Amino acid sequence: MNRRRFLSGTCIVGGVSLTGCLERLGFEEESAWRDPPLVEDRPSAVYLPASTEEMGTYGTATDGEYAVSLSYTFPHRFWTVAGTETNRVVVEPEDTLHLMCTVWDPVTDTVLPVDMSLELLRDGELVTSATLWAMLSQRMGFHYGENVSLPGEGAYTARIRVGPLDARPTGELEGRFESASTLEIDFEYQRSDIHELEFELIDHDRRGTRDALELMDHGDHHGSHDGHDSHDSHDGHDNGDDGYDHGHSDHGSHDGHNDQGDHQGQGSHRGGSLGHPPASRGAAVDDLQGTILGSARSADAYVTVLETDLERFVSSGDETYLAVFTRTPYNDVILPLTSLTVRLERGGDGTETTAVETLDHEFGHHYGVTLERLESGDRLTISIEAPPQIARHDGYETAFFEFDEIEIGV
Repeated sequence: MNRRRFLSGTCIVGGVSLTGCLERLGFEEESAWRDPPLVEDRPSAVYLPASTEEMGTYGTATDGEYAVSLSYTFPHRFWTVAGTETNRVVVEPEDTLHLMCTVWDPVTDTVLPVDMSLELLRDGELVTSATLWAMLSQRMGFHYGENVSLPGEGAYTARIRVGPLDARPTGELEGRFESASTLEIDFEYQRSDIHELEFELIDHDRRGTRDALELMDHGDHHGSHDGHDSHDSHDGHDNGDDGYDHGHSDHGSHDGHNDQGDHQGQGSHRGGSLGHPPASRGAAVDDLQGTILGSARSADAYVTVLETDLERFVSSGDETYLAVFTRTPYNDVILPLTSLTVRLERGGDGTETTAVETLDHEFGHHYGVTLERLESGDRLTISIEAPPQIARHDGYETAFFEFDEIEIGV
């Protein structure tokens, strides 16, 4: 069945449950999500996808060091990244659902890039195991996920191994997340939980435009089901290619979206009620202590360079620290697992230093390098040596690859 032709019919107007719609037309539920519409002539940039769907939450867990949430949605395609090459992962007939995890520090509410693996058990017996992909989606932001197959309905335990941290911790995070931890979340899988999630097509004239779905604001949700139902995505950033104001807007302007009613998966919360995980939006650079040296938009990512002399970053008055922030446009989502270098040129001589992926309680996720104190006339060159090595959902799979060097004069 051609899902594009089927979904353009009269059954779906806005967002509706797939179950009743498919049954009325005589289709099986699984056939509807194996071939979702894909935008043609996609730009080499962030773009509005052709469709969006809801997600539900099975539960959360914490051991005090790490906190993790387990969410689910339809099984769907995504693209893995190896170097500069992408590989499309398609939905297989046996795929049951798409499981997603967000890991964060419950003390500072900071999203954590970590090593991650998952085991699913039923009656104490291992059903399947997987290394979850670090992923980027327009509604959920940075997370971990994978399509998985379950043998049937019933009670399961997700055994989630998280850690250690894949970045250098500084500030209040220093000395933490050095070892792995295993957390468990019990949940009840029911086919109806997946099939009753809402699916929504985006208007044909908006698909593929240089824009993005709005990032979910988990903090404004009070149920355990977050709807992927909004596509009014503007956050005040310029949609053009220059983007020099990025990172300096009000990051508190995003409202939550819970206008569909709650759909609750049956999960257990070990370690107390954590609420929803924090969004993976980066810190507002204008609010940080330091001097912004420059910003640029390259490969459709925003890159902002800030100089600071905070003591936790430098060891003497002869040094300065450069924090390089790489973000998505429109929603300021962090871009982990990127390799970049900083070259300092002075008086005809140059030195090049590899920036260290860093996580700070105040600065959040960034790439840091300590240099000798800058002087007037110095020139800095930021080079992205490898793009973000994270899997992408629709709307991100063509962006963040062809970076230009960013030159900044002091």
